Amino acid sequence: MAQRWKNTLGWNDVTPEAGWLNRRQIIAGALGAGAASIAGPLAAQVDNSNLEPNTWEEITSYNNFYEFGTGKEDPARFAGQLTTQPWSIVVDGLVDNPGEYALEDLIGGLDVEERIYRFRCVEAWSMVIPWNGIELKDILDRVGVQEGARYVAFETLVRPSEMPGVNRAVLDWPYREGLRLDEAMHPLTIMATGIYGRPIANQNGAPIRLVVPWKYGFKSIKSIVRISLTEEEPPTSWNMANAREYGFYSNVNPNVDHPRWSQATERTIGGGLFARRQPTLMFNGYEAEVASLYDGMDLSEFY
Repeated sequence: MAQRWKNTLGWNDVTPEAGWLNRRQIIAGALGAGAASIAGPLAAQVDNSNLEPNTWEEITSYNNFYEFGTGKEDPARFAGQLTTQPWSIVVDGLVDNPGEYALEDLIGGLDVEERIYRFRCVEAWSMVIPWNGIELKDILDRVGVQEGARYVAFETLVRPSEMPGVNRAVLDWPYREGLRLDEAMHPLTIMATGIYGRPIANQNGAPIRLVVPWKYGFKSIKSIVRISLTEEEPPTSWNMANAREYGFYSNVNPNVDHPRWSQATERTIGGGLFARRQPTLMFNGYEAEVASLYDGMDLSEFY
């Protein structure tokens, strides 16, 4: 169970030792990242030699979470009123054990691992985020995926009394996302319950969200209340809103521009006003790990 992603990188590979020690102290003192047990530190197998995780303040104050508003500061301003306990998730479709699960029952006893991942927004900005999370595969194995399932669909909570953004028709609520089953079962794909060893902040998708580090950030759906196993490709919110601009796959790809801007480079959040834009890496730096998922596919067609 879990621990499938093996590498030698840890905090001391991406931060100076002093910062690493400070952060480790934070983590040691706050292991409240969900109901499951904490496993050892783990980071992605990419060139992290120049990576520095963004601060908690940066990660929690610059967000897209339209259920709370379309401004980058709106989620931090309004998400504090979201009630995240108790929390339940409906699991249905092609599974052996469908039902509405209390979050602690769905993930209890599964390994929570530390994953330091690049995060790349489709808007061409990026962060480095130290997540705590559970491999999605472990959850899917727990509920039992039936033969014939080819996709996994997700939905975000809709609660107008606590999520002011859903009172505006910015998107067709609830927010929906989806993955192919092999993408969902990949060891890099996690359901995050924490950041920096702390429980994940509401504005970042509390109490549990998807993280798929080789895809643009909007694929990593937040505050999940439904997981469905399907035979057919599920509808997804941004693709429904504008299929020409947002494909189902939405893999990070510097060679396929968004119709309205280049994806060749990115602005690093926290880099300062005069920081140079950084080249965007294929699959956000995880090409060696995930490119084989798309063998034979024209990525300019299946964007």
